[in-house]
Amino acid sequence: MSEDRLLTGLIGAGIGPSLSPALHEREARELGLDCTYARFDLDELDLPAEAVGDLLARARAEGRAGVNVTHPCKQLVIPHLDALSPDAAAIGAVNTVVFTGDRAVGHNTDWSGFRDGVLAGLPGVPLDDVVLLGAGGAGAAAAHALLSLGVGSLAVLDVDPARATRLADALAARFGAGRARGGAVAELGHRLAAADGLVHATPVGMAEHPGLPLPAAMLRPELWVAEIVYRPLETPLLRAARARGCRTLDGGRMAVHQAAEALRLFSGRTPDPVRMLRHLAELVGAESAVAEGGTGRVA
Repeated sequence: MSEDRLLTGLIGAGIGPSLSPALHEREARELGLDCTYARFDLDELDLPAEAVGDLLARARAEGRAGVNVTHPCKQLVIPHLDALSPDAAAIGAVNTVVFTGDRAVGHNTDWSGFRDGVLAGLPGVPLDDVVLLGAGGAGAAAAHALLSLGVGSLAVLDVDPARATRLADALAARFGAGRARGGAVAELGHRLAAADGLVHATPVGMAEHPGLPLPAAMLRPELWVAEIVYRPLETPLLRAARARGCRTLDGGRMAVHQAAEALRLFSGRTPDPVRMLRHLAELVGAESAVAEGGTGRVA
């Protein structure tokens, strides 16, 4: 494979509408690379999630530098890897696999993507007490980032309190006793009343899951609000938060920074996240225009 050619891809289910191929290929062109980013869609291939190992082997045989991995394969891919980065091992999830020689190494760029998004988009916000709503894969990555940023106390709340408690216990084991605690969504109002910030990591607000994840009356001007959802970039939660004077961070920051780090791992070159943010805004805007015209769909 020539030095200016890059083959990568994405393994996951229902990824047909993913913006990752266009986002990676656009930035790769800016870096002087001819990038082909393929989709390995479990749904289209009629394969179970457990086939991730076979798809990984296929991508490797095709000469790809690596692949991104998304739902539902971020944990299932781990047994098929030769090594994990320290952060991927700590979080227990992989979203980027790099083929290096005869080894497949798993990384997690979700957590660093969220961290870098907060640093760029919410500089100087207070971090004494933060509430994380959602303890799934995205929530786990965000939680790791938040505690790495120095959050003093993190309340992890989920519709499944047991899942929230498991995540909080794992975080406390890594970052120190008392740094994280789990609980039920019913505690949200109480926790937010004293919190500095809210991180939302559930699907509510996505095009296919419209609505607010919490009553707007819980928001107050002193609270900063960070969103994981990036399609649309302006979710109902962000609109409600801005209307109440909150500082906000849209999910596009995390999406771009995690993609930039994955592209760096694949290529060895340094992407420009500011430029990629412009790319993402154009892609999401074009997608929204098509959806509103009735000739496409948003996912």
